[in-house]
Amino acid sequence: MIWVTRSHVHVDRVACPWLIRRFIDSEAEFLFVAPGRVDEVVQEEDAIPFDTPGAELGHHGEMCSFEALIGKYDLRDPGLLRMAKIVNAADTRRFSKDPLAAGLEAIAVGYSLRCPDDLENLERQFEVYDALYAFCRLQVAKETPG
Repeated sequence: MIWVTRSHVHVDRVACPWLIRRFIDSEAEFLFVAPGRVDEVVQEEDAIPFDTPGAELGHHGEMCSFEALIGKYDLRDPGLLRMAKIVNAADTRRFSKDPLAAGLEAIAVGYSLRCPDDLENLERQFEVYDALYAFCRLQVAKETPG
């Protein structure tokens, strides 16, 4: 499938492709376009829009796009659910909601400065999200009784 969102990736627009590739569509292709072109590209490419205004897989209330994907695809992995809290707090800049959020935001800004090409940015940051997911799985396992 082809997935499309706005260019100049940041927290949610890196977390979502990571989630899609790892848990939803391992062969996913991602297109990053100017915000005004998302709807056009959806039609031209029969693409699935995400993290763009009005998209089903976008922000709704206090829920970020990463959480919308988790809900739509009924992902229940406790590590992913823990990770969603970090991504939400970082993406919405509500850093007081999770102690790791400001760090994830800082990493996103750093990668944006180092890798302005969205696809290269994804490629490099996926390793960060793999590590964050491993940490979240460990954290959840330590907190689970028994």
